[in-house]
Amino acid sequence: MLSQAVGYAIRSLTYLARMEGKPVLVREISEATNIPQAFLAKIINTLGRKGFVSTQRGIGGGISLALKPESVSLYDLCVALDDPILKSRCILGMPECPSEDGCPVHHFWAKQLEEEIKFLHHTTLADVAMAQDKQERATKRRHKRG
Repeated sequence: MLSQAVGYAIRSLTYLARMEGKPVLVREISEATNIPQAFLAKIINTLGRKGFVSTQRGIGGGISLALKPESVSLYDLCVALDDPILKSRCILGMPECPSEDGCPVHHFWAKQLEEEIKFLHHTTLADVAMAQDKQERATKRRHKRG
């Protein structure tokens, strides 16, 4: 499970990806994505320092993606925000594995974690934005019918 900060980063950057370069205010992103504005501002600040977003001050200013959405993987965001999923940890809560073979579920957990990391590496903001667009179109079609 990803941290709340990474989840918020994915949601906010997906929103920016869908804006296609148009600068957007933190307040607008917060309202559109249901993310608390103060927390979002901290996340955006971190992402700005790490080169994911750029900011423009003044009239017509705001935040926009600094990178192409297809070049930003979810793994990149986990690294930027120091997500715990990237740290080796015991599923049973042990500080470290008790033996060379690990705890009773070590091998199962390691395989699952490997799959999660692979998913994060291969999924980009463009993928998430495309899925969101598709989902919203389907929702609109259902509402038109009913």
